[in-house]
Amino acid sequence: MKPLPQISESEFEVMKLIWKYAPISTNDITERLTKTTAWSPKTIQTLIKRLVTKGAITYEKQGRMFVYTPLINETEYVGQQSRSFLARFYDGNIAAMLSSYIENDKLSRDELAALRALLTDGENNRED
Repeated sequence: MKPLPQISESEFEVMKLIWKYAPISTNDITERLTKTTAWSPKTIQTLIKRLVTKGAITYEKQGRMFVYTPLINETEYVGQQSRSFLARFYDGNIAAMLSSYIENDKLSRDELAALRALLTDGENNRED
């Protein structure tokens, strides 16, 4: 499998829209992002062009509009970034990461309960 492209935080915001609404036009992307960011339409168009150049998205011209679809899978990309974050900041040790969040009161009771449930399910579904 070829490595996934490096996507900046701003480009990732564009990708999230494309993953959610694809196929989506330039106008729809711009309209949605100008409501949630301080970016100008020109900035948004630049981010879209970068994603095309990086091979993260493709486009099709429909009349006078460009319509975009993703070329990379969201789950695969987020998984890669999660593994990279874990390796970079916690030497790949997920227990150290969770411990850090728990010790610094960064997890709510609901989040802790959800983690307990995930661990229990994982333990019950595990084949040794």
